[in-house]
Amino acid sequence: MRIELLIHVHFSVILCFFYVPLAYRSTQSRQHHPLIILPSSRLHRALLFFFSRLTSPPDFQLYTPNPNHHQPITVKMVKAVAVIRGDSKVSGTVTFEQADESAPTTISWNITGHDANAERGFHVHQFGDNTNGCTSAGPHFNPFGKTHGAPEDEERHVGDLGNFKTDAQGNAVGSKQDKLVKLIGAESVLGRTLVVHAGTDDLGKGGNEESKKTGNAGPRPACGVIGIAA
Repeated sequence: MRIELLIHVHFSVILCFFYVPLAYRSTQSRQHHPLIILPSSRLHRALLFFFSRLTSPPDFQLYTPNPNHHQPITVKMVKAVAVIRGDSKVSGTVTFEQADESAPTTISWNITGHDANAERGFHVHQFGDNTNGCTSAGPHFNPFGKTHGAPEDEERHVGDLGNFKTDAQGNAVGSKQDKLVKLIGAESVLGRTLVVHAGTDDLGKGGNEESKKTGNAGPRPACGVIGIAA
């Protein structure tokens, strides 16, 4: 408003300097040249229209975003897969799907070559480093500093997936949902390692210190880095 007022005053002064001397010269000239007349009202109106258009506010308004308004961010479903392999006969895939950050993640597995009719532990480990085999994957993924537990426990590592059951041929196929395992957000498991263990996870109820760390699940015969699926 202040800028608009200054512009109006500025052009009004210009109009006065332009119009008044013209009127004065015209008055003086009429004494010697009767054909010269004062500026007509039509000229006056034209000048006023011209300057009013120059000083009129624009017909558009600049968009100023409201810092307090946040547009919702839509995230499409994220899918990931870990291809399991190692020094043993154990192999297969474990897939992950999450619709959005607040949704549970669906974990599905198809593993072959393990012990027949057994329960075997599998976990998400902290690192995606397999340079020294599955050993370099580090401990269970545990961003909240919890002790080891079952997937349904409040006190558990994010990476604690429990056990899968094998059939008479040593194969395991199944799926479940997990609320702590995330593909989206700061605590995503993407880029970390899914490790299949040689033994059964005691789910933190083994009564010793190692049980609260690893569930006494034993060696790591096979593993794979969790990557975004095609």
